Amino acid sequence: MSGINWAAFAPVLLLLFAFVVWCWVDMTRHEVRHLPRWLWAIIVAISIPLGGIAYLLLGRDSAPIR
Repeated sequence: MSGINWAAFAPVLLLLFAFVVWCWVDMTRHEVRHLPRWLWAIIVAISIPLGGIAYLLLGRDSAPIR
């Protein structure tokens, strides 16, 4: 084997990175539930993409920050 073709994985990695950043931005704009905001940010960063999905389903409150 000659190695991994990183060019093939670049779009997927870019989408995953954008998803994490989008979740973080969303955390700054909305209230969070069940856990502190900083802990949600760590979960989203460590467990890609399941952490972001869990945040959107369980941790995001629909009310914006006032």
